[in-house]
Amino acid sequence: MKFALVTGGSRGIGRAICIKLAKQGYHILINYRSNDAEAQRTAQLVEECGVTATLIKFDVSDKEAVTQQIEKWTAANPHKHIEVLVNNAGIRQDTLMIWMTDEQWQDVLGASLNGFYFVTRAVLNGMITKRYGRIVNVVSLSGVKGMPGQVNYSAAKAGVIGATKALAQEVARRNVTVNAVAPGFIKTDMTHDLKEDELKKMIPMQRFGEVDEVADVVVFLASPQASYVTGSVIHINGGLL
Repeated sequence: MKFALVTGGSRGIGRAICIKLAKQGYHILINYRSNDAEAQRTAQLVEECGVTATLIKFDVSDKEAVTQQIEKWTAANPHKHIEVLVNNAGIRQDTLMIWMTDEQWQDVLGASLNGFYFVTRAVLNGMITKRYGRIVNVVSLSGVKGMPGQVNYSAAKAGVIGATKALAQEVARRNVTVNAVAPGFIKTDMTHDLKEDELKKMIPMQRFGEVDEVADVVVFLASPQASYVTGSVIHINGGLL
């Protein structure tokens, strides 16, 4: 039985990733923070693919909660291991830096950068021991080029990009790959407040992306076919540079 853990898996890009991985035969551990109804819906869609879905509720920025929940699952499933980890959880709290509060800075870095660290550390030893693993980090165009009003979000995602490249070199000999995907403007709950008609004029393809277009790339990086791809950041942005 193959297991994949997807953080922030209850909706949007995370839900699409859960479903696509389920179609590849992975049993899915769906992490989410608060929305029980959306998480249950994702679990239902995953199970319709013929695999099991397990809901694991914790805040990825909470070190104790991460450790407790993953250790609890591991103890209850001693002969199973997580071979794919998708660090997708993240939040936006956009504002200009001159008006940014400490809480907005800490919350955004906590969800993306600290979340990557806490969750990856909790599952990495199992991958190294089994000499197989796939880690895919969902970052952002903001972390590559920076976006005004997103100093916190850009810093968080840029940090994960740097960590991706460093960790990839640490674990490559153990057949564990670490990559990132950097979506641009994708139609999700996180972008519903953006002015799509204006922003798509900046994009060479003249449209926002779809969640499945991100999920397909994640599934490739999580597959055995991507065995020689590590330390990479793949841009999914319709040509927006």
